Amino acid sequence: MADSPAPTPPAELFSVSGKTVLVTGGTRGIGRMIAGGFVAGGANVIVSSRKADACAATAAELSAFGSCVGIPADLSTEDGARGLADAVAADHDRLDVLVNNAGATWGTPLAEHDHASWSRVLDLNVQGVFHTTKFLLPLLQAAGTAADPARVINIGSIDGIHTPVMETFSYSASKAAVHQLTRHLAKHLAPTITVNAVAPGPFESKMMAATLEAFGDQIAGSAPLKRIGRPDDMAGVALFLASRAGSYVTGAIIPVDGGIATTA
Repeated sequence: MADSPAPTPPAELFSVSGKTVLVTGGTRGIGRMIAGGFVAGGANVIVSSRKADACAATAAELSAFGSCVGIPADLSTEDGARGLADAVAADHDRLDVLVNNAGATWGTPLAEHDHASWSRVLDLNVQGVFHTTKFLLPLLQAAGTAADPARVINIGSIDGIHTPVMETFSYSASKAAVHQLTRHLAKHLAPTITVNAVAPGPFESKMMAATLEAFGDQIAGSAPLKRIGRPDDMAGVALFLASRAGSYVTGAIIPVDGGIATTA
């Protein structure tokens, strides 16, 4: 019997050092948590958001810990997604990891939901994910092999898994769509690109600020793990999916929610 291979040291197994990573919506909230984790892990990180000043400020802050630059882009339009891909391609010939995090929400009583509440949310949350991935596909293909695939990490939500209490109908529908799009892309882009989704629960972010201010203690108390998510919780799952440790995972929807959606 052939000798078993030596176990891979954890520092190598979970390493993202030297990888080129793009995080959309990377200047605040969950995107900022993920970008910070990749910078600390030695990756070359690009953060993007609509606001140029936010991109510049985040890049300056994170550059104190590693490599980070910012590229502003509005990913709610196909032209915006194309422009971001062109800007990344101008400086890079490959992209190891794409994190599709840019998103929007909308909460209002059912009778008041209108065309704007759907188009604004779905244009960014669903079409933005699709077009950004589509236009960056050549760079992802240049980076990925069957042995070491490039990675796409879509940020969904537990609101796309369970039924939300709040009247965020377009948001929950958009995140359920992101989860299905993740599975569809995973099948189509294998074996040289993996596509997975992270479904966050409650984390401290601008999108969640009002909810946590009003109901934070109640939400934490209802979670089996009895707390709100921390930045390391989000960074950790993204680093796993992007590293050698996650190279055999594709088409998965991973809740990071303290057990809220999975044990209800």
